[in-house]
Amino acid sequence: QVQLAESGGGLVQAGGSLRLSCVVSGGMFSMYSMGWFRQAPGKEREFVAGIRYSGDSIDYAGSVKGRFTISRDNAKNTVFLQMSSLKPEDTAVYYCAADRWGQRLGVEKDYDSWGQGTQVTVSS
Repeated sequence: QVQLAESGGGLVQAGGSLRLSCVVSGGMFSMYSMGWFRQAPGKEREFVAGIRYSGDSIDYAGSVKGRFTISRDNAKNTVFLQMSSLKPEDTAVYYCAADRWGQRLGVEKDYDSWGQGTQVTVSS
């Protein structure tokens, strides 16, 4: 397992943007597929976006497609989630997760390392 630390959450108005970052330590970052998940109050945690270790495959939840962009910088051991056109329903705790040589980006149970989460609140 590796250690993950998210940052970049906060309070933003509807229509605004935020960029989340997740720094990975304790392992070779380029071996890990990375995912972003979120959990809203009273709801199950859900997949948001994922990027394969090779960078050649990206997937998004339908609810964020066209508004969010996931990317990775292997030199900085960091995965990013650029969020634009934010909506109140995007309010949640956002978690990044790592899956060594992961193939199934949207499958939560495949990820075995998780960050502590960062709060994103979108006001209407």
